[in-house]
Amino acid sequence: MSGQRFCQALDLADDPALIAEYQRLHQRIWPEIADHLRRQGVLDMQIWRLGTRLFMVMETAPEFRAETMDKASAEHPRVQQWEELMWAFQKPTPWTEPGNKWQPMQRIFSLAEQPQ
Repeated sequence: MSGQRFCQALDLADDPALIAEYQRLHQRIWPEIADHLRRQGVLDMQIWRLGTRLFMVMETAPEFRAETMDKASAEHPRVQQWEELMWAFQKPTPWTEPGNKWQPMQRIFSLAEQPQ
């Protein structure tokens, strides 16, 4: 069984200094955060940016469950510190459900599913 892929979007505050600091912080995230992600079954995570829009691709192990990670994140003090810090830079997209940050995106195309 193969892993899972999650694609999500979030916006940044429209402030060049804040965007630069957000990118700097992501060049080397806190070790506890990387360890937490890996322990939850995240195999790879990439964040891409266009202007103030962020796009995250998360590749996970087959057994990964978002609910399990959410619970573990809520109980991890260092993860909560990281999330609080990140909110200084982030803002929900216009389509983000209340109380959420990263919003799942809908896949609308896959070349692999096209006839040959």
